[in-house]
Amino acid sequence: MALITGILHLVASTNAIEMSLLLAVLFILNGLGFIGGAILYVTRFWRRWLFLVAALYAIVTILALFPVQGWGVEAFYMQGNLNPFAVITKAAEAVLAVCATYLYLTSGG
Repeated sequence: MALITGILHLVASTNAIEMSLLLAVLFILNGLGFIGGAILYVTRFWRRWLFLVAALYAIVTILALFPVQGWGVEAFYMQGNLNPFAVITKAAEAVLAVCATYLYLTSGG
């Protein structure tokens, strides 16, 4: 899920740059953060507490959509049409948050 949302944020940054350079940079940084976390997960440096960091990071990025796009369901629309990038990335982030929390709670140590 982290790789999916990370890659999609990098792709979406090309559209975001049309709206705002700052928004595009934030998309790139967010995408790199998710990809970096996924890479860290497969290394020997991963620790159990990082599951909580991953869950919180995913939740924060879900919530970050709303101040930018609107506070209701309209956050998932762009120019009157459903925005598949927003739907897929937020769904992936929600699954990531749930799975990371579960793994934190069920992993030993």
